[in-house]
Amino acid sequence: MNDGVGTIAEAEKKEEEAVHPLGGRARVLLSSVFGPYARDDEYGSRSINPMELYHNQVTRTQGPFSLRMFHRSWGLMMIQANVNAPCALLDFPTLDRFIQEIREHPYDVVGISAIMPNIGKVQKMCRLIREHLPQAAIVVGGHIANAPGLEKRIDADHIIRGEGVRWFRRFLGEQVDRPIRHALILSAVKTRAMGLEVRKKKGEVAATLIPSVGCPMGCNFCATSAMFGGKGKFVNFYETGDELFRIMEGLETQMEVRSFFVMDENFLLHRQRALRLLALMEEHGKSWSLYVFSSARVLQSYTIEQLVGLGISWVWMGLEGKSSQYVKLKGVDTLSLIQKLQANGIRVLGSSIIGLEEHTSENLREAIEYSISHETDFHQFMLYTPIPGTPLHAELLAKGALLKPGEYDDADIHGQFTFNYKHPHLQKGEETQFLIEAFERDFQTNGPSILRIARTLLKGRRKYKNHPDKRIRARFAWEARELKVTFPAMLWAAASWYRKSRPELCRKLTALLNEIQREIGWKAKLAAPLAGRFVLAKLRQEDQRLKEGWTCEPPSFYEMNDPMLALFPEKPPEAARIGWV
Repeated sequence: MNDGVGTIAEAEKKEEEAVHPLGGRARVLLSSVFGPYARDDEYGSRSINPMELYHNQVTRTQGPFSLRMFHRSWGLMMIQANVNAPCALLDFPTLDRFIQEIREHPYDVVGISAIMPNIGKVQKMCRLIREHLPQAAIVVGGHIANAPGLEKRIDADHIIRGEGVRWFRRFLGEQVDRPIRHALILSAVKTRAMGLEVRKKKGEVAATLIPSVGCPMGCNFCATSAMFGGKGKFVNFYETGDELFRIMEGLETQMEVRSFFVMDENFLLHRQRALRLLALMEEHGKSWSLYVFSSARVLQSYTIEQLVGLGISWVWMGLEGKSSQYVKLKGVDTLSLIQKLQANGIRVLGSSIIGLEEHTSENLREAIEYSISHETDFHQFMLYTPIPGTPLHAELLAKGALLKPGEYDDADIHGQFTFNYKHPHLQKGEETQFLIEAFERDFQTNGPSILRIARTLLKGRRKYKNHPDKRIRARFAWEARELKVTFPAMLWAAASWYRKSRPELCRKLTALLNEIQREIGWKAKLAAPLAGRFVLAKLRQEDQRLKEGWTCEPPSFYEMNDPMLALFPEKPPEAARIGWV
């Protein structure tokens, strides 16, 4: 077959049969693309597209109030935890650090994970590997693998589409279907907001939990769904609630956590697994908090008692757009659903699309106002982007609406800058203006996202502080712990910040602060002005640093599994030992 589908199918079959000649003796290096990331350079880094999910796509225009954090390369960590061959992981390296690693160590396999805007970095890394490790097999995976003609643009031996754990096991001659070990993964590193670093006390940061990959919903724009086979396709690492409960208990014990960021595109869709997990949590008295992704229809299929009992405390939910035709939103009153969730202490991150087919210069502002009327705790805005491999990309390709490669830069097609196609109603450049306007309107109308959380936490505490179930009382008490000092101080500082420039927002923040003080009592009343002055000083420092061009970059991580450490007479001083459940 010569069509695109046939070519991809043939390539995937070929990769399924690939086996490295050294098998389990092969030395493996896994790496993310090199930094720095938050600047414009010739390799595809963009200041507008830093390695920060929230600051990039959610709190982008909120200045010193923006939530800043980094997320590790979770896919690479899961692969490393699940192979028996000697394996090292270099996450967020600089270019010099990557060169040092491949120059000083004789790796037989080098795996690189990337997204499509990083193609320039992958090209550079492949050239360097050929120079310093000419015998090494180069494996490239992640969303970049769906780029058409990628094999002609990068010098890689293997391009892997979809799930990587089983592919690497097969490639290294290992048993493919043995149980999946879960890596010990913190959900975020270097978290900060308003100039304050989030405290690093053990157990305060959630563990990342990855039950499944892929998304069966199959929205036409979804690159994740496309990456794992499209609509109806997904890979469960843990099929049952019992398996998942054991993994969560292991993470709780080894990492001393009580909250989990559940990296599953629609966790609650697997209803039998979720309800069995709920039963086990009740049986064993677990007051866990779960931060999940879910479609509105699936959320609505659970009772609020089930959601609260399961510990759902944060939901990332697609709103997409007013009058959206997506099945996952059909028949759902998202405004009332979000109000109900927040009334029960469940924080909501809504996600809306700018540039849907029906959007025009005339109706987009109405669509933006509809999105922000939901008053979600956080709100993501993304451009409607046809990523290769998605049905949307195939549709626009058939229509001849896609731009030619020379008419745009891959590094700019990340959903936060420009289209890679001709929109039927918007002129070139309008998409960028409307996207920024959406972020700014949400910020102006609803205030800093980091402080909206306090409103929802307060509602949850009020409703459940006297709940008859000790397990539920304990969870809400733990989640509301920051209402005593941290949030009063932040609200006082923010109200002071906006006293002259935005008196209406100042009054709104002060009203919320007064509600918290009435609920919490003397500790919150003392903390507000005392700790608030310190927060205000940090906020001003942060604002000045940002004005001077300061950017956030993630730290580098270097980790080895036991078989790799066994090859060294002494453990390399900078190398950490990986752990798993």
